[in-house]
Amino acid sequence: MFRKSLEAVVAVAWATLTATAADIAPSQTKLTAAEIVNKNVAARGGLEAWRAVKTMSLSGKLGAGGNQRATLQVPNPSGQTQVSTRQSRQPMMPARPLEEVQLPFVMKLQRPRKMRFELEFAGQTAVQVFDGANGWKLRPFLGRRVVESYTADELKTTSTQADLDGPLVDYAAKGTKLELEGVEKAEGRDNYKVKLTLNNGETQHVWIDVQSFLETKMSGQPRRLDGTDHPVEVHMRDYRAINGLQIPFLLETRVLPVAKTVLGLRDTAVPPEKTMIEKVVINPKFEEALFSKPEPGLSASVVQ
Repeated sequence: MFRKSLEAVVAVAWATLTATAADIAPSQTKLTAAEIVNKNVAARGGLEAWRAVKTMSLSGKLGAGGNQRATLQVPNPSGQTQVSTRQSRQPMMPARPLEEVQLPFVMKLQRPRKMRFELEFAGQTAVQVFDGANGWKLRPFLGRRVVESYTADELKTTSTQADLDGPLVDYAAKGTKLELEGVEKAEGRDNYKVKLTLNNGETQHVWIDVQSFLETKMSGQPRRLDGTDHPVEVHMRDYRAINGLQIPFLLETRVLPVAKTVLGLRDTAVPPEKTMIEKVVINPKFEEALFSKPEPGLSASVVQ
């Protein structure tokens, strides 16, 4: 009885604190969600500058290792996961080694929502391609040299991803609604927490630094581990100016723990995954064949 009473008191106290924070934070900011996002777009280079970006090439390394459970996801510079590898039963690459390794990758993006991702490992190249409507994958790491189509779930997830500029640029034209949920600490700094409701009804959160107005972190696609969906956050760091656009060169994906898995087991920590971008090219020239169904065993290079 005492325990139930205590839980009731804690619940009421928490609700009171939450309501108070929600009431205080917006009055302190004196900015609406739309104004915050507009300042974010301006800080990242401006609306017209991003609208002028038709293609983008990114290359760097993905850190993998120390976690046999997780599968790699590929965030773009805005933090969005371009191709969610939620297929933990059929990952793009085999189980990672115990020691962390740096895997070279190249990502090529073209409006609207076209993407080609190549990942090298042990002299082989895995390829994922989405042409805006259909997707394919080639996974030689698993001994599969036959091109496979995306599953229905992969296609659904990929087709709803944001364009190369992320979900905040031209948010109204994309049918996204904004809601300011207050101010929270992220990376040790105050951040506006903005809720996005996409045109398909899905929700997402973005944390925007109150000083720089650049994104600090963003919620990602949930990661299914041990039969349980885990929340995911993508942290964005080391912003650099490329052709006047602010782009994060370090992205860290964190799979957050849950109280218990669907099996009733206590959850274990998942090491963060780092994406280190080494080179960004704005508006390179791509051959259209890059976004066509890949040929088994072949990897096309970017044309600049």
